[in-house]
Amino acid sequence: MEYILDFAFDRLGANGSRIDHPILITECVCNPVYSRSKMAELLFETYGVRSVAFGVDAVFSYKYNQLHGICEKDGLAICPGFTTTHVIPFVDGEPVYKGCCRTNIGGYHITDYLKQLLSLKYPHHMARFTWEKVEDLKMEHCYIAPDYALEAQLFQKGGKKAEDKTRCWQLPWVPLPTEEPPSEEEIARKAAIRERQGQRLREMAEAKRSSRINELENQLHGLEFLLQQLGQVQEEDIPSFLSETGYASKQEIELTLTKVTQSLRKAKGEPKPEQAENEEKADSCTSDKYPLINVPDNMLTPDQLKEKKRQIFLKTTTEGRQRAKQKCVEEELERERKTQQDEERRLENPQLYLEQMHTKYKELYEKIELRKRLKTNGGHTNGSNSGGVGRGERLNAAQRERMRLLTTAAFDRGKGEDTFGAKDEDWQLYKLMGKDNDDDDDGADEDEAELARVSSRLQEIDSTFVPKLEPTASQPTITEVPHVHPLTKEDFQIVLGVERFRCPEILFHPNLVGIDQVGLDEMTGVSIRRLPSKDKALENRLTSSVFMTGGCSLFPGINERLEAGIRMLRPCGSPIKVARALDPVLDAWRGASLYAANSRFHQQTFSRADYYEKGEDWLRRYQVRYTL
Repeated sequence: MEYILDFAFDRLGANGSRIDHPILITECVCNPVYSRSKMAELLFETYGVRSVAFGVDAVFSYKYNQLHGICEKDGLAICPGFTTTHVIPFVDGEPVYKGCCRTNIGGYHITDYLKQLLSLKYPHHMARFTWEKVEDLKMEHCYIAPDYALEAQLFQKGGKKAEDKTRCWQLPWVPLPTEEPPSEEEIARKAAIRERQGQRLREMAEAKRSSRINELENQLHGLEFLLQQLGQVQEEDIPSFLSETGYASKQEIELTLTKVTQSLRKAKGEPKPEQAENEEKADSCTSDKYPLINVPDNMLTPDQLKEKKRQIFLKTTTEGRQRAKQKCVEEELERERKTQQDEERRLENPQLYLEQMHTKYKELYEKIELRKRLKTNGGHTNGSNSGGVGRGERLNAAQRERMRLLTTAAFDRGKGEDTFGAKDEDWQLYKLMGKDNDDDDDGADEDEAELARVSSRLQEIDSTFVPKLEPTASQPTITEVPHVHPLTKEDFQIVLGVERFRCPEILFHPNLVGIDQVGLDEMTGVSIRRLPSKDKALENRLTSSVFMTGGCSLFPGINERLEAGIRMLRPCGSPIKVARALDPVLDAWRGASLYAANSRFHQQTFSRADYYEKGEDWLRRYQVRYTL
C-alpha cells in the first residue's frame, strides 16, 4: 500500500516530506478495525496527513447516481468487485449495514476461471494467456446468458446461432513459403551431380582396394621371408629369434600367414583354395611338437605317461584356441564380405540402396515388436495389450511344459511327507524342468543384432535417420506414430465459445468454481430478510430500485438476468427494476470527490490529534455520514 500511495502522491505533485492535506479512503462494507488502524497508522506516521476519513465505495457510487436520477432513496446497491460482491440496502438515502451481505466471488475469479479453461483447451498456446490478456478477453467478449442451461444446449447442438455467438482471437502467424516442384533442368542437374558423386565414390573405393592389396602383399612377402629365415636358424636360437620378431612360435607365424593369404584372396576376389596342404603341415607340426601322443601306453614309463597326458592337454587346448581364432577370422571375413557387397550395391544405385535399407529396418523392427507382443499377450492377435490374458497364455511352449511338470510334482508327490528327490526319476524330472530346453528365442538375438547393424549403417549414409527407441515399462509401445502436419492459420486461432458465458456464470452459481455460497440474485433476498423492519411496502420499494455498480456489472445481459432471478424470489406482481451506474468503474471516485469537496467534509474526518489522543480503538466507533 505504501508503494501505491507513493505513486499517487507523486502524480498529484505532493513531493514534500509531509502531506498536509485531508485524505478520503474508500473501503469495503464492514471493513475490519485492524485494517482501518493500519491504514491510519501509515497515513499519520509515514506521510503526516492532517486528517483521514473512511467511506464505502458502493455508497459513494449510489449517492452520485442518486443525484442523476438513476436510483431512488430506497433501494439495493449491488457491487460485484474484484474479489468480493456486496449487497447494501438503502432506506431514506442512508445505508443499512445490518442488512448487507457478502459473497467471496468477483472479477478475479472470473478471469482466473477463463485462464484455466483456455489453458486446458489450448495447452500449446499457454504462454499467450497472460493475466492482462485474459482480462481484456473477459471484458471484451464475455456476457451473462439469460438462461445458462438453454445457452449451453445451443452451443452443444451447434448451428448458425452458435456460430454467430462464437468469437475468434487470431494469434500472430506467418505462412510457410510454398515450395514449387523442381523443373526438368533441375532434375537433370541433380541426376548429373549424383552420377559424378557415385563415380567419385567408385574411384575412391578402387583406390582403397588397391592400397589394401599392396599392403597385404607386402605383409605376405614379409611373413614368407620370416619363415625362410626361421628355417635357417638353429633350434637352440629359435626362442631368441622369435622374441625379436614379436611372435611366440612358428605356428603363430604360419597362422598369421594363412590369415593374410585369405584376406589377399578376398581383396582380389579369388576363390578359396583347398586347405589339404595346410592340414598336412599342421599334422606334421603336431607330430613334431607332441611326439608321445601316438605312442601306446604300455610302451611308456610312468614319467612318460605323465608327459603324454600333459601333451594331450596342451594339444587339445591349442587346437581349441586355434578353432576359436579360425572361427573369429571366418566371421570377420564374412562381415567384410557383406560390407563390401553392401558398398558395391550402394555405389551402383544409392537411392535404391537407401530405400531397401529403410525397408529392411522397418521389417526387422516390426518383427521384433511382434515377437515381444506375442510373448506378452500369448496367442491373442486382437490388438489388445491387456485384459483377459492369464499368465499361462503369456508363456511359450517350453515354459508351459516346465510349469506343467512343476505343478505335477507339487500336487502328485507333495501329499503327505515331502520325499521329492529320493528317487532317480525325481532328478530326471528336475533336469526336464531346467531352462536350458527353452529354444523358442533362438532367432531373437540374430534379428536384434541384424537390426543394430542396419541401424548403424543407416546412420552412416542417411543424416536424417532417427532410430526408434526401445519401449520400457514407463513408456508403452507406440504402434502408430501420429502424423505431423504443417501448421496452418487455424492452429493459431483461439476460439471462444461456451467460455464467453460459462465464466461470468459463477456470479450467479459460485459452486462452478468450488465456492459454496449464494449468487447475486439470492443475495438480494438475504439482504432484504436481514432488515430490522419487515415492511412489505419497503421491500417493494427496495426491489424497484436495484442499483448495479462495480466492474463486473459491465457484462452484457447482467441486468436482465438479475431481474429474472429476483422475480423468481419475490411474490408475483412485485415491482422489480434493475439499473446500472453511469460509470460503474469510476462513479465511486466521483461520488467521493463530491463528498470531499463539501464544506462539511472536515467535520467528518478523523484528525491526527484525535489519533494520538484517542488511539486506534476510537476507529471502531467511527462512522461517516454521507451527505453530498
